[in-house]
Amino acid sequence: MKVLSLILPVAIVCSSSGFSSLETKDGFNASAGRFDYSFHLSAAAQPKPADPADLDAVLKKMDAVAATFKSTQATFEWDTYEKVIDEVDDYETGVISYRRTGKEIEVEMMAEVKMAGPSMQSLKPEPKFVLYSGGKVRMYQPKIDTVTEVDLGKKHADFANYVVLGFGGSGQDLQKVFDVTYAGQETVSGVATAKLQLVPKSETLRNTYKQILLWIDLDRGISVQQQFFQPDGNYRLAKYTNIQVNGKKIPDEVFKLKTTSKTQVVSPKG
Repeated sequence: MKVLSLILPVAIVCSSSGFSSLETKDGFNASAGRFDYSFHLSAAAQPKPADPADLDAVLKKMDAVAATFKSTQATFEWDTYEKVIDEVDDYETGVISYRRTGKEIEVEMMAEVKMAGPSMQSLKPEPKFVLYSGGKVRMYQPKIDTVTEVDLGKKHADFANYVVLGFGGSGQDLQKVFDVTYAGQETVSGVATAKLQLVPKSETLRNTYKQILLWIDLDRGISVQQQFFQPDGNYRLAKYTNIQVNGKKIPDEVFKLKTTSKTQVVSPKG
């Protein structure tokens, strides 16, 4: 089964595993799920040559953060651009949470979308929950009382590396998956950041994501903004604020889907 790449993050977060069949009929498409992270590559995004020492310093900062990472929580805004109409036509806001559950890189992630709409001025309640835990991705849509579930199987370890992209992932792991280039410093919402260009080493992933940009907080070594580009000309810009790293313990219930006795669970195949 070909899998739809996800960035939560990456994450938001991305993976070379996902589910293409969901893109058209099971809730992860442009109109229903909006969790496919489609992106656009522009000439302006190309980085300028930089001193290798600049990149090394950022990656070492990320390594240090990863070594002590326990949890992260932040509010997000996801803006999705559609090339065919040449405008951003979908906005989502909510809260994203991460926590490390073991000694290794095993991480749980919950993205709670609270509001959505075609503009920031027309946001309306549109609850949706996406949980990554135990090697599975589950998306719960309360309005239709349905959970869409995908078992990542042997690919879950690779997926975990993408889950922590910019939020507790190490610089060393970043370089295993991407060709990483330092693209200079920028101030994002008052925060001094290092801008990194990521080009997937996997040809399969490059066919989905030609490029990813991360803006890494120079002080805290975490991502405050991400942009994901797709060859078809679409993109998503993810902005993170109120970021709490290793703060107060995140309650266990945050990482549980609040389903009902009538919730339908679907597991797409093919």
